[in-house]
Amino acid sequence: MSDVVIYSRAMCGYCSRAKRLLTAKGVAFEEIDATFDRAKRAEMIERAGGRATYPQVFIGDRHIGGCDELYALDRAGELDLMLQPA
Repeated sequence: MSDVVIYSRAMCGYCSRAKRLLTAKGVAFEEIDATFDRAKRAEMIERAGGRATYPQVFIGDRHIGGCDELYALDRAGELDLMLQPA
């Protein structure tokens, strides 16, 4: 399975939804809580090409985007393919 990283913040409904989808699919992911960490937030923004909203999801080296993009990939049947081992 590809490595999955999600940058999140406390009290974020979109973050919760994204994590819930990944958990329901049985996906192990690394959560980076950037709530009070400016360095982690800056890292997220840099990795996400300037996007500063939460969450930001990465599968392997690919930037997926936020919660809406993650769910759109799932609805299109593409998320499961992306999560398969390379």
